[in-house]
Amino acid sequence: MRYRQRIAHPLRQLPHGRIIQLSPPEILLLGFALLSGIGTLLLWLPVSASDPLSWHEALFTATSAVTVTGLSVVKAADLTLFGQWVLLCLIQVGGLGFMTFAALTLALMGMRLPLYQRNLVKESLNHTSFGELMSLVRLVIAFALIAEAIGTALLALSWVPQYGLQRGLWVSFFHAVSAFNNAGFSVWPDSLTDHVANPLINVVVSALFIVGGLGFTVIGELLEWRRGRSLSLHARIVLHATLWLSLAGMAAMLLLEWDNSATLGALDGLGAKLQAAWFQAVTPRTAGFNTLDTGSLTDPMTLLTMLLMFIGAGSGSTASGIKVTTFVVLLLVARAFLRSNAQPVVFGRSIPQETVIKAVAVALAGMLLIFTCLFVLTMTEPGKPFLDLAFETVSAFGTVGLSRGVTGELSMPGQLALIVTMLLGRVGPLSLGYFMAARRQRGLKYARGSVQIG
Repeated sequence: MRYRQRIAHPLRQLPHGRIIQLSPPEILLLGFALLSGIGTLLLWLPVSASDPLSWHEALFTATSAVTVTGLSVVKAADLTLFGQWVLLCLIQVGGLGFMTFAALTLALMGMRLPLYQRNLVKESLNHTSFGELMSLVRLVIAFALIAEAIGTALLALSWVPQYGLQRGLWVSFFHAVSAFNNAGFSVWPDSLTDHVANPLINVVVSALFIVGGLGFTVIGELLEWRRGRSLSLHARIVLHATLWLSLAGMAAMLLLEWDNSATLGALDGLGAKLQAAWFQAVTPRTAGFNTLDTGSLTDPMTLLTMLLMFIGAGSGSTASGIKVTTFVVLLLVARAFLRSNAQPVVFGRSIPQETVIKAVAVALAGMLLIFTCLFVLTMTEPGKPFLDLAFETVSAFGTVGLSRGVTGELSMPGQLALIVTMLLGRVGPLSLGYFMAARRQRGLKYARGSVQIG
């Protein structure tokens, strides 16, 4: 009841002025929903597509763009230039966070950022302190624009000679923005499969979404890093986990798909196979592009891809998933238990209990959300293969965008289930806990009880 009242009346009048009663995660979720609604109206216009979209097709496409997922019931190639611009704007705003733009606008106008808005930006960037928050916001915008500009210029070296100046620049710009924001949208129906052996495209696109998935706090540390200075524990975990997950995924791809005539087995030459294996290993970080047919992967590689999609990329980045730091903390907790250590330790630092509890809550919330969505899909899509439905569900939760070709065939209830999953997956499983129940500080402490585990 109290929550419904706060939604109906988000502003409360106090003697010194009005305040917002909603918590930061609630405002973020409502903000993404509002952006999705605006995008739906724009994509619903007849001018947005050669064949006008239905309301649920426009809603699905807009939500997928705002949450930088990449799943689609309508390909970007079916949209007009206006529709593609709408899609690109939704990707940019959704990737960097709408409150980041709001905070920067206020800063440029010389206005002091109110405390509740600073808290909102802090939540959207997952930054742990208010110190130098506006510097971080400026870094987010500046670095994103510079990275996208460099990516556009490099991609244009390949696509301008192939498609001409105007078309080549447009597809280069579109893919650079989509890649940096880990959106996975492409102007071609088959994504980047025609460029599977193009080293420039493979390197630039994968570099963009890997950098975009590191997290802006990590990027800020790397830009300010000097020889002799050590990186923070968070940055070291993100960088090491990103490297080893990418290499492990590539090795698994080569091992499991080498003789698959529908994937790596169809490519000529070691160079082409190595490029394809690398790209398919790193794109589940929630990038969503593909240079091979995802639906043709073997079952073991499909399951491994689902695990990588569930893990996602860095905290406070354009990517989603439970985040690599959450995954590493869970591994460290298991290692500490097996070694009978009191606390998980990494790089000579112990992990606080609060961080451990948060990691467990995020992972559990993610698994419950995936189970709920998959349960709904098994009822609404009785004729679809279970593995395909599970793959689409994990892809929606991690806002990845990789698909086995089932999304476009889903019924309207099935599409609505994925829409909700994409929104909740983008805002974050932990924020879902904030959204459903406010945290309370209890003054009463209870006696300890014994519960057997395992």
